[in-house]
Amino acid sequence: MRQLRRLLVLVLAAARGGCDVLELVDPLIGTLNGGNVFPGATLPYGLAKAVADVDGQNTGGFALDGSNVTGFSSVHDSGTGGNPSLGNFPLFPQVCAGGDLNSCKFRIGDRKLGYKPDSVRAEPGRFSVELQNGIGADMTVSEHAALYRFRFPAGADRPLILLDLTDLWKSRQNASVSVDERTGRMVGNGTFLPSFGAGSYALHFCVDFPGADVADTGVWVNSRAGTEPKRLFLTRGFNLFYLEGGGWARFKPRADGVVTARVGISFRSAQQACRSAETEIPDPLGGFDGLVESAREQWRRKLSPIAIKTDGVTQDLVRSFWSGAYRNMISPQNYTGENPHWDENRPYFDSFYCIWDAFRAQHPLLTIIDPRAQAQMVQSLLDTYRHEGWLPDCHMSMCQGWTQGGSNADIVIADAYVKNLSASSSASTIDWKLALEAVTADAESEPLEWSQHGRGGLRSWRELGYIPYQDFDPVGFGTDSRTISRTIEYAYNDFCLATLAAGLGQPVAIQTKYMERSMNWRNLWKEDQTSSIRGKDTGFRGFFQPRYTNGTWGYQDPIACSSLASFCSLTTNPSETFEASIWQYLFFVPHATSSLISLLGGDDALVSRLDFFHTSGLADISNEPVFLTVNLYHYAGRPSLSAKRAHTYIPSRFNDSPGGLPGNDDSGAMGAFFFFSTMGLFPVAGQNVYLISPPFFEEVNITSPLTGKTATIRNVGFDPSYQNLSVQRATVNGRPWTKSWIGHEFFTEGWTLELFLGDKESDWGTRPGDRPPSWTS
Repeated sequence: MRQLRRLLVLVLAAARGGCDVLELVDPLIGTLNGGNVFPGATLPYGLAKAVADVDGQNTGGFALDGSNVTGFSSVHDSGTGGNPSLGNFPLFPQVCAGGDLNSCKFRIGDRKLGYKPDSVRAEPGRFSVELQNGIGADMTVSEHAALYRFRFPAGADRPLILLDLTDLWKSRQNASVSVDERTGRMVGNGTFLPSFGAGSYALHFCVDFPGADVADTGVWVNSRAGTEPKRLFLTRGFNLFYLEGGGWARFKPRADGVVTARVGISFRSAQQACRSAETEIPDPLGGFDGLVESAREQWRRKLSPIAIKTDGVTQDLVRSFWSGAYRNMISPQNYTGENPHWDENRPYFDSFYCIWDAFRAQHPLLTIIDPRAQAQMVQSLLDTYRHEGWLPDCHMSMCQGWTQGGSNADIVIADAYVKNLSASSSASTIDWKLALEAVTADAESEPLEWSQHGRGGLRSWRELGYIPYQDFDPVGFGTDSRTISRTIEYAYNDFCLATLAAGLGQPVAIQTKYMERSMNWRNLWKEDQTSSIRGKDTGFRGFFQPRYTNGTWGYQDPIACSSLASFCSLTTNPSETFEASIWQYLFFVPHATSSLISLLGGDDALVSRLDFFHTSGLADISNEPVFLTVNLYHYAGRPSLSAKRAHTYIPSRFNDSPGGLPGNDDSGAMGAFFFFSTMGLFPVAGQNVYLISPPFFEEVNITSPLTGKTATIRNVGFDPSYQNLSVQRATVNGRPWTKSWIGHEFFTEGWTLELFLGDKESDWGTRPGDRPPSWTS
């Protein structure tokens, strides 16, 4: 078996010119500048995620910001914004002065220590760091457990490892720990709050110290510890004051100074956490390197569908490309067998954090490079609907997350359907009848708490054709805001429902109903609305505006909620658009861009608006709604302008440094944008459409994991200085291809797309029949 695995490594390396692709993956990209990337040890979609936690930029656990290490924890989310997510039950190693327990430092503020920047090592499946006091930590993972090797300085007297009953957000409501006096085993659980959602979740742990000679054990509360009792239960504390506490164990010195800790994690029980750790890491003392290599093999396998020709291309670009693909398979996370609420006896994924961010690029990317996992994710969304009553827009730690815009799981489902996602894999089937039921429920049934799932204001949506400003909605409740962005997003959600209904043979009347509702975005179009920046009229007329129930107009400055104004979220400055301006939402009608072009006054008007948007400071590439606008020139018959626009953001806003992302990675969304942009095919999520632009590489190859066929996109006349960005002509499988877009069959059937490039704009892709499909009522 070992020889077979080694052969696989060599084959994959040879396919890429002898280079191990994992050497081109840097997990530390995005650990600064708000990228919030998790850089620690993980398997693809794994539950266990081990890393050092810091008190600085710690949303993903660790950052290269020179802050202090507060612990080493085994579960995290990646790339999210807002409050840190997870980071539960951290361990912390230390040597107490004089071997006196009373001199140990237990509270976070007392024990935290800086790390040596040059000691940080991060690679797929492994993370290591050394603290300023010389204690080193090296860690790897299995699916549900983490393995730590803490190396203490020579001569350390009775080194101590504590467990803290906390999480990174300090959201713990109650928790318990029990410490075995003989072995030091610690088991327990805690109840915590999700960082962006409702309710609470319980998490359980099991910590062993294999091979260690235990000196003494006990529990601690705040700054004091004792050897009795061996059990502790913590509440939130008096008047909600946050109590710190947990368990600890000290060890007799070992010759090599190493204490090994194996940590099992479970959402079901401590017993399951122990079983998982014992089963997955049966040889904790001798199996560390084997776990690392197993993790690396799994990552190689996941990345194996991808190959690129890198001649003439910077190493920065290559590393950003591979690292972006890697980050897209950190989350969502495979929690199969861990869901405490139901078990459908099939794979279950969680940590959809959040679909508003991920539907545009991350899920389309997984559909290409890991379609089986993506199909399992779609079915997990449907299982959530079956048991919770609604499709989630955000779901983490087994909890319902807040809904940011529309019911965007609808788009993920429609995208899977139009790309025939589960057709070639019986192990990844999708219940399409249930899918239609779930998406229809979003469109027709308003939940009491539409802040958590579904849609609000559906009575107004049906009767008025828009979500009114200051809407009267006694049926359901949520944040009374975002009337413009919700109207626009609901319209596209209904288009996706119409697509699904048509494909599944629903009556024409039903298809027509939702297709007509998909044009409701026009009801907020105010053709005489102007926009100014710092008192100067931009010269453009016609923008979306909020509208009252009686049809009269409200007002929101079109630049509000943009990079030129203040940020708008659910709780910070809630406005009629979410996390983006009216200028931004102007461009989000991906099913009916031709109708938008007509409203604006023609192709040149769209191009003019896009140019102004991207050059005036209004466009914020750090947030996902901007992604599609980079390529929207295709719809005006100007595909070469899309290519040129992509090059204004890459590499200026993306690079392979720790601060190399423009904003939150959002579970890999930034990496997916980079991947698609440099591959030269950008998805229109919810449709079987990829917009064609010249890749940043001479050639990109994707082998379908379902069909085994290899799709190739090749630049003919490739110029690594990127002067030739205009397609003069194109062929597919040697035959002329005049369309500026292509379907998903390109990947499943293994077609070859050749782009013949020049430095002058041509007529390729300009004719109305060659532009991307767009619906006009």
